[in-house]
Amino acid sequence: MSDVIVTGGGPAGMFAAVAAAERGHKVLLLEKNEKLGKKLYITGKGRCNLTNACGPDDLRANVMTNAKFLYSAFSACDNHRVIDFFEKNGMKTKVERGGRVFPVSDHSSDVISVLQKKLRLSGVAVRYGTRVESLLVQSAQERRVTGVKLTDRETLYADAVILATGGFSYQTTGATGDGYRIAREAGHTVTDIHPSLVPFCAVEDYVGRMQGLSLKNVRVRVKDGRKVLYDESGEMLFTHFGVSGPLVLSASAAIRPALTQKKLSMEIDLKPALSDEQLSRRLLREFGEAGKKQFKNALNSLFPVKMIPVVTELSGIPPERRVNEITKAERLDFVRLIKAFPVTLNGLRGFDEAIVTRGGVCVKEVNPSTMESKIVKNLYFCGELLDADAMTGGYNLQIAWSTGYLAGISVR
Repeated sequence: MSDVIVTGGGPAGMFAAVAAAERGHKVLLLEKNEKLGKKLYITGKGRCNLTNACGPDDLRANVMTNAKFLYSAFSACDNHRVIDFFEKNGMKTKVERGGRVFPVSDHSSDVISVLQKKLRLSGVAVRYGTRVESLLVQSAQERRVTGVKLTDRETLYADAVILATGGFSYQTTGATGDGYRIAREAGHTVTDIHPSLVPFCAVEDYVGRMQGLSLKNVRVRVKDGRKVLYDESGEMLFTHFGVSGPLVLSASAAIRPALTQKKLSMEIDLKPALSDEQLSRRLLREFGEAGKKQFKNALNSLFPVKMIPVVTELSGIPPERRVNEITKAERLDFVRLIKAFPVTLNGLRGFDEAIVTRGGVCVKEVNPSTMESKIVKNLYFCGELLDADAMTGGYNLQIAWSTGYLAGISVR
C-alpha cells in the first residue's frame, strides 16, 4: 500500500484516483477549482460525449497524435469498459450518430456524479482549491518523486504522484498549463502546444451574415490549391467569425499545420446525396413548378431561409429574374455553386475555444505500458497533459479514461 497523490480532478485524474484506491492505495486527489470535472461539465455542450462505441481499429484510427503509444492504455481500458463502468454504476448510456456515447439523461452532471460517488466509495480523499507548484524529486543516484509542493508552500509527501493537470484548452475552466511547467522542471520534454478541435476563421463577410445557421448532412472539403486535405460529411455551423461544428472541428485536427502557413479553401457540398446531373434535373423541375416566381423567391425548398440571400448573391443570377427565364448555363453554374459553396479559411480560433490541446509531455519519455516517467521513478502522467490527441466524437475523453486507468493500476 502506497500513499498516492493525484493532481487534477478532471476525467483522467478521477479515473486514476479510483483505479489506484481500488488496489489498496491511500489516495489524495488535489483539485485547484472549487469542484471536480469543471471542463467535463461543459463537454459536448453540457451533454458529455463520454466515449465512442466504435471497434478497436476505428478507436486507434481516430487518434491524431501518437496512436501507437496508446495501445497498452486502450488494451487495459477500452471504450466498452468505460461504457460498462458507467452503466454498472447506475448511469444509462445511449449511442448517437457516429458512435458517439452520451448519458441517456443528456446531462454531463450525471457523469460527474458517478465519478464522485466512486471516489467516495473507494476512499479517495479530495482537497479543493489546492494548486501544485512543483514536484519533490529525490536527486540522489536514482531520481524518484517523493511528493509535491503547493503554491502556499505546504509540502505533501507521497510514494507516487500522478500528474493529471490537463492541457491548455478551455481556460475558463481553470486550465493554465501548470502541468507542462511542472513536467519540464522535473526534466521532461514538452512538445509545442497548439489548440486542436477548434473553429476556423473565414475571410468572406457573407459567412458572418449566416451566423447561427447549422447545416446537417453536408460534405466539407478543405483544399490547398488542388490538393484535398480533408473530405468528410456531417454537420457544421456558421459563426460571426467563420465556421464551426463537428465537421469543422475534426478538420482543424487534420489540417492545422497547413493553415498556419497560408489561406486554404473550403468547399461545402450542400446536396451531397445528389450528383450534378440529379441536382440539375431537380432544379429544372422546381423552377418549372415555380412558374413565374422571381429567383429569390423560388429557393425555399432548397436552402434554409438565412442562406437564400447569400446563394442568390453568389449565383450571379439577378434575384428578380423569373425562374422560367434562367438559362441552362446559369442553372449549371448554380449547380456548381451548390456542390462547392466557397469559404476561404485564414486562421484558427484560440485555446479558449479549443476542445483539446495538441502537444504536451513527450511520450518517448513515458512508459506506454504503465504511464510512468522514464526519467523520474513513481511519477505518472495521464490525460490531456500527454502529447496525444484525437478527432472529435468522444475519442479524446477515451484517451483520458484509458491513460488515467492505466496510471492508477500501475502504481506500485
